Amino acid sequence: MDNETDGVVLKPEFRDKSIRSFVVRGGRMTDGQRRAFELAWPSYGLKLADGAIDLAGCFDGSGALVVEVGFGMGDSLLEMAQAAPEQRFVGIEVHPPGVGRLINEARERGINNLKVYMADATDVLAECFADNTIDRFQLYFPDPWHKKKHNKRRIVQPEFLRLITAKLKPTGSLHMATDWQPYAEQMLELLEAADGLANSAVASPALEPGYCARPDYRPETKFERRGEQLGHGVWDLIFTKS
Repeated sequence: MDNETDGVVLKPEFRDKSIRSFVVRGGRMTDGQRRAFELAWPSYGLKLADGAIDLAGCFDGSGALVVEVGFGMGDSLLEMAQAAPEQRFVGIEVHPPGVGRLINEARERGINNLKVYMADATDVLAECFADNTIDRFQLYFPDPWHKKKHNKRRIVQPEFLRLITAKLKPTGSLHMATDWQPYAEQMLELLEAADGLANSAVASPALEPGYCARPDYRPETKFERRGEQLGHGVWDLIFTKS
């Protein structure tokens, strides 16, 4: 795969660090995904190298700002952006085929309340978003790094939660979901211990303590539906900045 398409570099941006929560996989791009970088990236793409995001210049209006990290192939993020045109959505992903598919679909559907970074989320959040600006932060089905020796690579760590908390508006929300129970338990433990966050879970006999039902705004993915048919669980965690 070439690393450039008409001036658009098809590689994620990230700063050097000793431990990353992701591996940049080559992945083959379809012709449509590649063309998306030529046709749609100028309208949808944002760059870490450009520094602080200009929200007024990126979006019409001043609706709620929703930031999602690790949107994969982008299906649920597209659905959310299309369903809530009054809100502003920013997706962050390192996988070029997923970014290409998302912006291609957004262009074809005429979605104009969505922007995308192809970069390391921690770098983008630290350098591009001011404190107290994000209404809702989303992290759905992040890589669980199953092996114990790799748990340190999980994105949900105390430092990451401190970063997210700083970027959330007062009363802003942090929403995570995973289908890997050990990771859900670790997430809950870390969130409960984090300063400045309060659990929004309501006690229910249908739910394990500390977890929430899937809210209507989060679409159920095909992967999630297949998992449910096989008896797999999904754990949603919603915390509010206090």
